[in-house]
Amino acid sequence: MVKGFLVLIIASLVVVIIRPDTWLWALAVVVVDHLLMTIAGLWPRCTLLGSNWNTLPEASAARSEIAITIDDGPDPEITPAVLDLLDRYGVKATFFCIGEKARRHPDLCRNITDRGHAVENHSMYHKHYFSFLLLGGYFSELTTAQQTLTSITGIRPNFFRAPAGLRNPLLDPVLSRLDLQLASWTRRGFDTVEKNPSVVLAKLLDGLKAGDILLLHDGNAARTATGVPVILDVLPPLLEAVAAAKLHPVTLREAKQ
Repeated sequence: MVKGFLVLIIASLVVVIIRPDTWLWALAVVVVDHLLMTIAGLWPRCTLLGSNWNTLPEASAARSEIAITIDDGPDPEITPAVLDLLDRYGVKATFFCIGEKARRHPDLCRNITDRGHAVENHSMYHKHYFSFLLLGGYFSELTTAQQTLTSITGIRPNFFRAPAGLRNPLLDPVLSRLDLQLASWTRRGFDTVEKNPSVVLAKLLDGLKAGDILLLHDGNAARTATGVPVILDVLPPLLEAVAAAKLHPVTLREAKQ
């Protein structure tokens, strides 16, 4: 798609040089193409800009597997409680960790992998303008996070999730260079803003099936009216519903096998 985008721009310029009277049509084509590329980057589950896991591979789904992914940590208050809940239900999850937070809480980050979960790359600083970065910015963010997380856990991340899922066409070449697989989600509960655990749970369970990738947050988590992080109220009934549906939570790494 990116190559086609560049070819289209060059072709439009050539047409205008040969037929100057067509400049308005050429401009319209380029503008529409820009809009399509922008929309693709702002659609987290889009696969037009490169490989993007928004569901698990077919073989994993055939094994009745799903993946629970947890973003924006590690958080010294919430993550230990999340780990305890996962242990209680015998479930493994994938934690997309922010490199800068992992650097501040290395023991907690190591505890995630020590307890059998996976730590993956969620950028170094989780910049709110991540989708506007250029090649150099993407390479710096992902490489620094890779080095940080690998040095802490001793395990190199295999997956990357963009902050808020937003990106632009320049991200995919960097992912390819670093041998990282982009991962989004099948459904999310919006638990960074929704304070009602029942609403979050309903969104996650709506149409739940094998192959789904679910998104929750231990970092930047919204809190209930009583001050409890939403994820802590959502996980028990979610994991019970998953078990009742005879689905098996696995890490993204396990699903890839």
